Amino acid sequence: MAAAQPQPIRLVAGLGNPGDEYAETRHNAGFKAVDELARQAGVTYWKDQLGAEVAVIKVRDDEAEDGRREVVLVKPQSYMNTSGGPISKLCQHYRVKPTEVLVIHDELDIPAGDVRLKVGGGHAGHNGLRSIIDKLGSCDFSRVRVGIGDPPGRMAVADFVLKQFRPKEAEEFAETCARAADAAATAVTRGVIFARDHVNGSAGSNGKH
Repeated sequence: MAAAQPQPIRLVAGLGNPGDEYAETRHNAGFKAVDELARQAGVTYWKDQLGAEVAVIKVRDDEAEDGRREVVLVKPQSYMNTSGGPISKLCQHYRVKPTEVLVIHDELDIPAGDVRLKVGGGHAGHNGLRSIIDKLGSCDFSRVRVGIGDPPGRMAVADFVLKQFRPKEAEEFAETCARAADAAATAVTRGVIFARDHVNGSAGSNGKH
């Protein structure tokens, strides 16, 4: 079944694992992208709320009552496999519908360095997405997918996504996550469909294919 047309985004969740040992790993693409989104918005303080680090920003929205819309930035602190718990609780607290949620996550099925947007869909084996779908009871949230490519050789997926970067890899990954943050910002301010149509397949903005 096709996902519903997304409403203006009111909550952006970046997926990852808390702790310094996971900071420079592929699985923390969502955290890095949300951190960059927060930096661009001038966020200086994150609060602990309902199992997540949370910051609330305001973006221009001509349809909103005062011309600005609140957007909740979220980094679940419950580890990847149970990300859905804090996100679901925050959606209830801020009265956010699944169609108003944007999730940023790493994606094995997309070439490393690529960034794509998607509305709805399954979890494709991603445990963070699986948890969110389970806890929200819906798959109709939108996603910014940060391509990490396939593991080399016979390396296990878990080892690949949690492997610490070499300095050059870390630099390239940071650039990819910055593009993911830009894609998320476009989705928030101009709509997911506009962002999807302008980001997906654009080699100039997405890097390698």
